[in-house]
Amino acid sequence: MGEEPDLIDRALKGDRTAFTRLVLLNQDRLFASMIQVTGSPDEAEEVVQEAFIRAFVKLDTFQRNSQFFTWLYRIAFNTALTRRRRRRARVSLDQFQEKSGIELSDERVQSVDEPMLQQERITMVRAAMDQLTDEHRAILVLREMEDRSYETIAEILDISIGTVRSRLSRARAQLKLSLEAIMKAEESSANES
Repeated sequence: MGEEPDLIDRALKGDRTAFTRLVLLNQDRLFASMIQVTGSPDEAEEVVQEAFIRAFVKLDTFQRNSQFFTWLYRIAFNTALTRRRRRRARVSLDQFQEKSGIELSDERVQSVDEPMLQQERITMVRAAMDQLTDEHRAILVLREMEDRSYETIAEILDISIGTVRSRLSRARAQLKLSLEAIMKAEESSANES
């Protein structure tokens, strides 16, 4: 990270190759993070591109009291949330089944191997995450999927550490309720068959 301050200085003076180097140093890590946030490689790619454009335009606002990646991540994370809010049609369980092609009511065959079960759990967690508010989804992604510290989460979301703790607690409780509802719906469908 020793070269980043110099690259930032050069980029601020109009050196586009310096900013290109900053992009190259951070794009893969940011893309991987945004896949976790958006759940879609295509959406993640668009978010990352938009975030780099915003970072280029607002580079002079970077105060250097955090790492460049943290600042960039915050821009990308907020971009993802804004895009999500714009297309916010809540997906019902039926719509989820139509889009994914996964029938949660299908009877499970006893010989199903572990990868299929793991994929089914991932699908259920994603469906439950989609039912959360942006606030709760954001905090869970940052802590549970990105393994960010409370301090980093507080910085990214611009909230206090106490708020991080309380939101995280509420988000976990809400996720648990959403998962229970999905599993109950799956059991009901299986029993009706």
